Amino acid sequence: MADLTTKRKWDRAAKNFDFMAAKGPEERWAGCKKALFSHMQGKVLFLAVGTGLDIPNFPPGQDITGIDISSRMLEKAKPRAATYEGKLELLEMDVHDMPFADDSFDQIYTSCTFCSVPNPVKGLESLKRVLKPGGELRMFEHTGSQYFPFNVMMHIMTPLSRKIGPDMNRDTVENVQLAGFEVIEVGNIFLDVVKTIYAKKPR
Repeated sequence: MADLTTKRKWDRAAKNFDFMAAKGPEERWAGCKKALFSHMQGKVLFLAVGTGLDIPNFPPGQDITGIDISSRMLEKAKPRAATYEGKLELLEMDVHDMPFADDSFDQIYTSCTFCSVPNPVKGLESLKRVLKPGGELRMFEHTGSQYFPFNVMMHIMTPLSRKIGPDMNRDTVENVQLAGFEVIEVGNIFLDVVKTIYAKKPR
């Protein structure tokens, strides 16, 4: 059953999401995202496609299924999806309640997603279920920090930030491991806060 509380939160955020994210954050990290997405191959699941700001960074000619819990986010994503030079299907869906069969995808990608999934380990376990054995999970995420004063600031900010958007203090690398993935590589993009995570589902 879909998480209606989370759906409503992101439906509300959809109106101003591009204004908040399209310039600073997206332009700043576009090169890093393009490098990450350049590994796309096979049947790809993209979790939390949002308003489609990541779509221009996708390599052409891929077979991608993009899902999001928010119908209003997806409405904004449709024009960007229509310009993609490849196969890109958008579906409204909760990561905790995906109807896909086991072992459906070769790869799964996320982009600043698991700071917002209410139950991150269960969400990652759901992704592992639909990923083929040996399949890849590639993530671009902002996480909590181990370093003072950033760690203290993020813990203080999280109770407020989660009401309108993401948690600021998630340990996403640990959550990936707890969900049963094998972490292959972690790359720090900005301090230890913005990072890429490359993991695999064990065979």
